[in-house]
Amino acid sequence: MNENQENIRNFCIIAHIDHGKSTLSDRLLEVTQTVEDRKMKAQLLDQMDLERERGITIKMQPVQMQYKLDNTEYTLNLIDTPGHVDFAYEVSRSLAAVEGAVLLVDASQGIQAQTLTNLYFALEQDLEIIPVINKIDLPNAEPEKVKREIVHLLGCEMEDILAVSGKTGEGVNELLKEIINKIPAPSGDNTKPLRALIFDSVYDSYKGVLAYVRVVDGEVTKRDHLHMLVTAGESNVVELGHFRPAYESCDKLSTGDIGYIATGFKSVRECKVGDTVTLKSEAKDKSFKHIEILPGYKEVQPVMYASFYPQDGDGYDTMRDAMEKLSLNDSSLHFEPESNVALGRGFRCGFLGLLHLEIIQERLVREFGVSATITTPSVVYKVTKKNTNESVEVYSPLQLPEPSTIERIEEPYAKVEIITPSKFVGNVMELMNTIRSTYKNTDYMDETRVQLAFETPLMDVLVDFHDQLKSVTSGYASMSYEQIGYRASDLVRMDILLAGDPVDAFSRIVPRKWAVKEGKTMVTKLKNVLSRQNFAIAIQAAIGGKIIARETLSAYRKDVTAGLYGGDITRKRKLLEKQKKGKKRMAHTGKVDIPPEAFVKVLRK
Repeated sequence: MNENQENIRNFCIIAHIDHGKSTLSDRLLEVTQTVEDRKMKAQLLDQMDLERERGITIKMQPVQMQYKLDNTEYTLNLIDTPGHVDFAYEVSRSLAAVEGAVLLVDASQGIQAQTLTNLYFALEQDLEIIPVINKIDLPNAEPEKVKREIVHLLGCEMEDILAVSGKTGEGVNELLKEIINKIPAPSGDNTKPLRALIFDSVYDSYKGVLAYVRVVDGEVTKRDHLHMLVTAGESNVVELGHFRPAYESCDKLSTGDIGYIATGFKSVRECKVGDTVTLKSEAKDKSFKHIEILPGYKEVQPVMYASFYPQDGDGYDTMRDAMEKLSLNDSSLHFEPESNVALGRGFRCGFLGLLHLEIIQERLVREFGVSATITTPSVVYKVTKKNTNESVEVYSPLQLPEPSTIERIEEPYAKVEIITPSKFVGNVMELMNTIRSTYKNTDYMDETRVQLAFETPLMDVLVDFHDQLKSVTSGYASMSYEQIGYRASDLVRMDILLAGDPVDAFSRIVPRKWAVKEGKTMVTKLKNVLSRQNFAIAIQAAIGGKIIARETLSAYRKDVTAGLYGGDITRKRKLLEKQKKGKKRMAHTGKVDIPPEAFVKVLRK
């Protein structure tokens, strides 16, 4: 056994978005004196400017702290996790690397949808849960009411729930003592062959891929040669170390430790999240069959696809380089090249949700100066063809086969759970009637809060639904969703035509019964966001050869008769006729200029 193993505690903080995880992490770093006061700043563990500006955690961040209790020095490894529904996969990955979780609940807001989702993740991993109420210093805090909610949820005692303030630091020392007393020390055998779980990875241009690992058995030193059990990749150890919270190198990582290994790999694909690291020296008969692969987590699957095209015709190579660099630090970003007649060469990208898409778009602009034209997001549809019964996966409307050859189209469905104050139940029900939802059940959490469950097509909740839910409930409701498989639906492809030419980027797969309504909405929106040209533009929505909605964007009116003075009326008519012919010719040959922001504005409902 690692001699320090008994004094190690590995834990993470899980909570709904904006319940104060990052602020509590700041206080833990201060109390344990991990970071000097002069270097301390708010949201210290949030590395990206975007995270600070939006006040959200996008990427999990580990940190090691030292804390003395009863003359014993303890090593505390904390993983700060995101709270937004789009980044739930980050939470599930961090839970596989720890023995305990601090369940954080805002004293003014109570239990929210993502609190429940993250709690279920933790219970599946059989972790020790420490319930904590945060923000008790707020004037509208209701700690007793929130404690009753937690007791109802966990079945624990009222006195088991700690009350802290991440802002003032009240109760933080008591929380550290509880973590040490309640969370078990890591199990594992230091004498066994090395097994370390990769729970995250980032790319460093000097050291290659940095694998964030939890050592389950054995130990690894600077002189060792690594072997990946799943990808079979091999490399020497470039550097080892801990997070404090900056990288701090050390000579070895032992059983129970959480740290990083600089592998020297040039691609994250050689060092996959969820893989098991062992040593090349452990090979017997050139195989590693005697070493059991750690139960990792499933590879993250994108739930939404959209295509990115460079705005400049010659920006393809720049965008490809930017995408590759982003994917090195974001294993959930999937992309592959594709081409389009109207937009040229670009990439089809897979995302975890609309927030994830917005983050990637923002990072492309900020970090690489690349502006992208984005097509309408879509989910993966399964299309079964007639006669052959062949099933194909369709990632974008342009891939949809001819309607006459389609037997049926299936789309992914999701189970949606919404927690809302009871006074907003009517508003939520009205909102759910605007999408294709099926009501399932209602669960009263207490006299003022309700949990509602629905089943709905995934596409209906991915784009903009979260914002609408916040709008109809004055920001009080929260939601979480999980996929529950595919179901057959009556869907059609709707195209948008500008001046008679179809614009591929605006094509969508929509329910047949809502096609006319969706078409009218799209053409009206486009009329408002497109700038006027020198000729009138017909904006049309079509299904096959049938036009279902139309708007006309009127032309600029240029007064060609302004320079005339006196004379016969025929002089004026002649000039106007000449202008009319010119506009007609322009309308046949002219190209409609679509500003890049139009694509994003049309996504919003």
